[in-house]
Amino acid sequence: MPELALEFSVDDLARTRFAFSPLWETVVSVRVLKTPGEHALHFPWLRETRDRLAATGLDVSPLADLIPGPHSGFPDFLTPPPDTAVPDFDAELALMATASPEQIRKDLDFFEYPPTATFAHRLHADPDRLSELVTVLRAYWELAIEPYWPRLRDLLEAEVHFRAKRLTQGGHQLLFEDLHPHVRWAGGILRVDRRCCVLTRKLTGDGLLMVPSVFTWPDALTMVEGNWQPTLFYPPRGIATLWDHREGKCPPEALAGVLGRSRATLLLALGDPLSTTDLARRTGLTAGGVSQHLGALSAAGLVTGHRLGRQVKYTRTRVGELLVSAPR
Repeated sequence: MPELALEFSVDDLARTRFAFSPLWETVVSVRVLKTPGEHALHFPWLRETRDRLAATGLDVSPLADLIPGPHSGFPDFLTPPPDTAVPDFDAELALMATASPEQIRKDLDFFEYPPTATFAHRLHADPDRLSELVTVLRAYWELAIEPYWPRLRDLLEAEVHFRAKRLTQGGHQLLFEDLHPHVRWAGGILRVDRRCCVLTRKLTGDGLLMVPSVFTWPDALTMVEGNWQPTLFYPPRGIATLWDHREGKCPPEALAGVLGRSRATLLLALGDPLSTTDLARRTGLTAGGVSQHLGALSAAGLVTGHRLGRQVKYTRTRVGELLVSAPR
C-alpha cells in the first residue's frame, strides 16, 4: 500500500505535541453525511443530525461541495492546524477566514471538482465568497457538533492524557505502538498508509502535531503540505462507546458483594480517564452519588484523580486494575 514516511530529527521528537480541533471535527463530519455507509459507527449522530438539518432547512451544500468523497482529502485552508492544545471554535473559524485568495485557489486546484460542485467553482472564481462558507460553517457547527461537543471533548481530552502518558513512559515507540493499524514507527520514521501515493518527507524541526478526532474514524489522515506544522489526525480510544446511551456494564456479583454495586460499577467503568459527569452519564448514577463513591474508592487506593483543564479525570490505580482483572 502507498505510504507517507515522516523522518524525525531530535528536534522533531522534542516538539511533538497534542491538540484537538472543533473546526476539524465540524468539517470532517460532512463525510459522514455524504457517505454514511463508510462511517456506520456514527449512525446515532447521523440520524439526529439529519433530522435537525431537515427541520431547520439549513443548506450545507457550500461545505459539502468542498468535501470530494470518503477516500479523498479536502482543501487545507478549511482546517488550519490548531495552535493551542484546547482551541476555541470561533478562534479557529476566524483563522480559517483569513485564508488568502492564492491559498484558496491553490488548494482547490489540487482536486478535480465535478461540474455539480457548484460552490467549489464559484469560490475558485471569487475567493471573497469565503465569507459565505464561514456563515454556513458556523450554522452547521451550532446544529450538528456543538450539542455533542462536551461528550466529544471529554473523549478527546482523555485520549490526549493517555498518549502524553505513553510518551513519557516509553517514548515515541510506545506512543505510536497501538495508535492505528495504518500507523507504524521504527528507526525514527513514522509510516502512515495512504491511498494515493508514496511520499517521504524529512520534518524540519517543527515536530508533529497529533490530533485525535472522532469523525476521522475509521481512517488516519495527515496534513503535511503548506507552511503549517505537519499533522496526524487519528481516532481516539474508546470511540466505540461514544454514542452508547446505555448504562454501564453490570459488575460481577463477587466484586459487587465486596464493594457494593454502585462502587463496583464505577470501578469497572474507569477503563479510560473519566470525569464525574462522564461517569454519571455512563452509569446512570447521580453526579453527587458518583462524587461520594469516588471519594471512598480513592481513600481505599483503588482510583486516583488528576486535573485536566477545567475538570478532574479519574482512573483506576494499579490496585484497582488488579481487582477488576482478577479471575473469578
